[in-house]
Formats: sequence, structure tokens, C-alpha cells
Amino acid sequence: MMESMRDKAVAEAAKVLEQARSVLLFPHVTMDGDALGSAAALCAALRKLGKTAHVVIEDEIPETIAFLDRGYCTGDLGIVESPDVCVCVDCGEAHRFPRRKALFESGATRVCVDHHESTKPFVEHNCIDAKASATAEIAYDLILALGVEMDREIGEAIYAGILTDTGRFQYSNTSKTTHLIAAALYDCGIDAAGIAIRLYQNVSREKLLLGSRIMGSMEIFAEGRAAMACMTRDMLKDTGARPEEADGVVEELRNIRGVEVACLLKERDPGLVKVSLRSKRYVDVLPLSERHGGGGHARAAGYSLRMPLDEAKETLRQDMGALF
Repeated sequence: MMESMRDKAVAEAAKVLEQARSVLLFPHVTMDGDALGSAAALCAALRKLGKTAHVVIEDEIPETIAFLDRGYCTGDLGIVESPDVCVCVDCGEAHRFPRRKALFESGATRVCVDHHESTKPFVEHNCIDAKASATAEIAYDLILALGVEMDREIGEAIYAGILTDTGRFQYSNTSKTTHLIAAALYDCGIDAAGIAIRLYQNVSREKLLLGSRIMGSMEIFAEGRAAMACMTRDMLKDTGARPEEADGVVEELRNIRGVEVACLLKERDPGLVKVSLRSKRYVDVLPLSERHGGGGHARAAGYSLRMPLDEAKETLRQDMGALF
């Protein structure tokens, strides 16, 4: 059977990592379960091979996925001088980790491990597969290519990455391969139920209050096919919630009967709005995201608008009108 592009890229990256003594891993800012899970799994595997390995971060780990950091993460940008290999995880551009960009570029060799459709090869070795349900799928292949035996710790990190990026195996990116990998991880003794509880049954009061406020701002338009809601800085102040606790609201908007595209606008600064897009069945939201300098997937994408929130809402209404 002809070797697939993914298999070839993974094999090449594994050789690079095998030869390295020090490896630094770079998940994107505002880490999700896939970014941290993939990075943590790779870090654990590399340490089993006797490598010096760290996951370098620049922001706080969200509370719901903090259990994945078992001594892997550091904010120390000087922890390794002149690293042999630097690996960006679940992202394909250095601007996704701006404070760590110089450290990433200092690596003698650089590797990209990602599954976003918008990611293009940009370093020496690129393990990019847009058909993968999660970067954790590619990390799983890479760990096997390194000859590292899967254990419970690595398996749980991979499983968490897959679980979060497939929406608990609900999204259209879920494939037969996704389920086969998940099934194999059970053989490592993973606590699948425990992971689900940590990720989805561990909600703070502040998150619920924030979600309620956001849903109260909901607008339905485009003949019922689009839903939009906003998270303001005042909402964060009033509820005591953190910005990342708005995660999941855009999916709730998409769940509304008849809605095809859901939009969540998050006001980060007076002139900066983060936009999250989700589609249900047939609308490809990636081109809209890329037009505004963002990226993602056909059914899940995001970007930033440098304008006041009211202006961003009007811009989005116009953009949505052009989608249908």
C-alpha cells in the first residue's frame, strides 16, 4: 500500500525527534483540550525516551483542562538554551503564541503538528492533516512512530484532545479512525468517564452566570438560520467569570432548531472583538474567517475584528447575509 502523506510526514518528524536531545512544545494561546492534550502526550513520550522536553506556555491553563499538566508546562522562556527541536502544536503560525515566537524560532529544527484546514506548511517539517479530527490523532501516530509504548498518562491526554475537538464524538470531523484510536486508548487503562467528568461536569457558578448573560443577548436573523450573541467586558466583571468560561456557548447557539450558523462575539478590549463561528451542516465558515485574517475548519473557525463591539455586530450581520 502506498504510504500516505500523513504517514510520511509523521515518519520524518519522528526521525527528527529521535535525534534531538532537547525539545520544546508550543501550544497556541488560549489553550483548549486538543492543544494541551496533544502537547502533554508528546512531552510525556519524549521524556520516556530520555529527552529534555517541556511544554512552553504564556497564558494560564483553563481550569477544566489543568489536570492534563502533570509537570510538563512552564512559563520560563529560558528553560532550555538553543533547543534542538521546537514543535508548534495545534496551530500553524507563530503569531498564535506571540510571546514565545522568538524562542520557537531559536530551535535548530522546527516541526508543526496540526489539523486545521487553514494551516499551510511553514517550517522545516510539517505534520498537517486537515482530515484528522484532532491534532491529538496526529500526536498519537507520532508517538507510535517514536516507538513509545502508550500508557495511561499519555492515553488520557490523547483521549482528552480527541474528546474536546470532536465535541464528544458528535462533530462531522469524527471518523472511523477517530473511534479506532479511542478504542485503542482503552487498552492503556484510561479513565474515560473520569476525563468526561473533569471536562464537562466540572462547571463553575461563574461560568453558568456568564453563559446566562451571553444567551440573554442572543439574536436570531437570516430567516432563522443564523444566531448571534455577545460576551462583553461588563459581563465578565459582573459575573466574576474568566474569558475562557464563555467556551461552549457558541455550540449551544448552534444547537437551536433551524440555526445553521452560530456566532459568538467576545469583547476583549474596547476596540478588539474575537469572533467564533460554528456551522451545523452545509455552510463552510472557513472562507469568512480567512477573509478577516483568521482560520480554522469548515464547521468551526474564528478571527479577530479590531473595532468596537457594535460595529463588529453590524459587520457580522452583513457577512452572515452573504452566506445564505
